[in-house]
Amino acid sequence: MAPKALIDHFAIYVKDIKKTRAFYEPLLTLLGAEVKNDFEEQGYVGYERPGYANQFGFAYDPSKPVGMSHIAFRADSKELVQQFYELALKNGGQDNGRPGIREHYAPDYYAAFIFDPDGNNVEVSTRS
Repeated sequence: MAPKALIDHFAIYVKDIKKTRAFYEPLLTLLGAEVKNDFEEQGYVGYERPGYANQFGFAYDPSKPVGMSHIAFRADSKELVQQFYELALKNGGQDNGRPGIREHYAPDYYAAFIFDPDGNNVEVSTRS
C-alpha cells in the first residue's frame, strides 16, 4: 500500500499533449515512473512511481491556461538529477538552473531547474 499523501494527483495543462508526452515520458521513466492512465485521445496522461502515493499527469484542454506552474520531482541521487537535467535539455527544455547544491533551501538540497516546452518550471532534486 502506498504511503499517505496530501496530494493524490496533480496535472498541468499543455498546448500539445503528444509533444508534452515526448518531453516528459523519458524523464519520468528515468525516475522510475510509468504510465498509469493513458487517455491521450481524451486529453490526459498520468504517471506513477510504484510505491509512491501521488500521480503526475498532463492534460489538454484548449479552454485552460498553459504554463507558469512549478513541478518538483524527487530523484534518488545526484547522478539522476544530472541525467534528468541533460535529458530535459536534449528533449527541448530550457535551462533554468544547472544542477548543484541549493543551500538557501537546505545544506544538502541538490537540484536542477528546467523550463518545459510550455514554460512550466520543472525541478528535480535530491538530498544527499
